[in-house]
Amino acid sequence: MLVIRSWLFAIAFFVITLVEMVLFAPFYFLLPHKQAWIVPRLWARSVLFAQRIIAGTHYHVEGLKNLPEGACIVAAKHQSRWETLALVLFIADPTIILKRELMWIPGFGWYLAKMGMVPINRGSPIKALKAIITAARKRVAQGRQILIFPEGTRQIVGAEPDYKPGIVPIYTELKLPVVPVAHNAGLYWPPNNFRRYPGTIHCRFLPVIKPGLERKAFMKRLEHDIETASDELLLAAAKGKNPPVMPQKAVEKLKSLGFEWKGKTRP
Repeated sequence: MLVIRSWLFAIAFFVITLVEMVLFAPFYFLLPHKQAWIVPRLWARSVLFAQRIIAGTHYHVEGLKNLPEGACIVAAKHQSRWETLALVLFIADPTIILKRELMWIPGFGWYLAKMGMVPINRGSPIKALKAIITAARKRVAQGRQILIFPEGTRQIVGAEPDYKPGIVPIYTELKLPVVPVAHNAGLYWPPNNFRRYPGTIHCRFLPVIKPGLERKAFMKRLEHDIETASDELLLAAAKGKNPPVMPQKAVEKLKSLGFEWKGKTRP
């Protein structure tokens, strides 16, 4: 049944994306920037609704009071595709720092360009960083929020954190508060795995890291805050009434946290 539901959700995801891209294109590209957000947010809600109905995956978000008004940097844990969809529902006017290959996808890339997303050229890190800071400054001047995933690529739940230093110059140059975001979405929408597991994804917006910290102190604080909260959400899921199937890395992490997992596991 899990496999069938997962395939049905994959089909629904594709159909929703294709239909809404075609259906809303005529006025999406004509709408002013802020009004145009209604289209990608409707798409995100549609996909998450399908995930809830078909795969049985709900979500709960807390800590929204930690989001300041106006420009800021939102730095999120990266475990799945869920956070790239869901977070735009709660951030006023985000511009996402993403790999440039996404901008090359026919149709989808045009939608991203319309919303002023900032692509990264991973082949030229120094040039990419300068371009990111320049583009981010322009977005910040418009009062927008910068959404970044400091680990760069999606990580399996429980894997050793791999925070890239690229966020540091963005933090120091823009002089903005940073809102860390932790979640456990990878338990239910895992990377490199088409299976979608039932349960409730928990996402937490954490207290702001104020601008002005020394570089090493900032990175240490950012990683500590996100990883500590992510561990708490992992533990809560493991101890819940209907715990998910745990990836082996998560089982190892739980053991290091003093909890012996006795449920089902997956690679």
